Amino acid sequence: MITIAALYHFTRFSDPAALRPGLQTLAETEGVKGSLLLAQEGINGTIAGSRSGIDAMLAAIRALPGCADLIHKESHAAAMPFGRMKVKLKREIVTMGQPDIDPLARVGHYVEPADWNALISAPDVAVIDTRNDYEVGIGTFQGAIDPGTRSFRDFPAWWEANRDRFHNKRIAMFCTGGIRCEKSTNYLLGQGVDAVYHLQGGILKYLEEVPETESLWQGQCYVFDQRVSVGHGLVPGDYDSCHACRRPVSAEDKRHPAWEEGVQCPHCVDEYSAEDRARFRERMRQMALAEQRGTRHLGG
Repeated sequence: MITIAALYHFTRFSDPAALRPGLQTLAETEGVKGSLLLAQEGINGTIAGSRSGIDAMLAAIRALPGCADLIHKESHAAAMPFGRMKVKLKREIVTMGQPDIDPLARVGHYVEPADWNALISAPDVAVIDTRNDYEVGIGTFQGAIDPGTRSFRDFPAWWEANRDRFHNKRIAMFCTGGIRCEKSTNYLLGQGVDAVYHLQGGILKYLEEVPETESLWQGQCYVFDQRVSVGHGLVPGDYDSCHACRRPVSAEDKRHPAWEEGVQCPHCVDEYSAEDRARFRERMRQMALAEQRGTRHLGG
């Protein structure tokens, strides 16, 4: 059984580049795979491996400056959901493109999963899904507003264009694991919105702790690994991923005339050139050859 740990922590790293080699080496030694992002504002990522390997990685991360209180979320899978380990340096651990955002200064009120249903059912509360449109497309909370953004960077512009809709409303926000809400709630507070709340631990914590019989979640939750989606109890869902655009694809999508495995899906059929399609088909051919040889293609 593979243990999967999703984590993030905002802190101040004076030299994130100096932290990268040790994390990369330890992950390779312990057989841990996945991705970690390092920036001056902190760390973010999802890693998978054996119980002992994940424990070793978490201990090393908590030993980093300011990370002793890091909280992570765990789930499990029958097979390794990542092909390799990547520790990357970034300007932001989740990109919003707002230089004045500082979640260490202040964020919205944290709401435990057990209290979330009552909050979002209140008539004076507007519930906003801060995730990307393709994530919202496979599942969200009952009554939540979908901003329709292609990336998190688009959220501030959406808010500016729609803020008048939320006059005299309390704002409840949520995302997959909580990190995007750390920034989006700080942003709204900076915009003069006083009553801002967010789901502590994100959708993943809610699906882990709230019984399905009491849940206001509808559909599945997109995750950024080869599981593609999870449901209540964090059980892997039934979506696959389009290798061209990385959007989730359902069984119905695969019956669409536009579907070609590894090359295109109904969502991206008009987004790539003939040259792109030829390249994708060659990648699929190389992956098939690697499988025949009993090796793993890096694009798989």
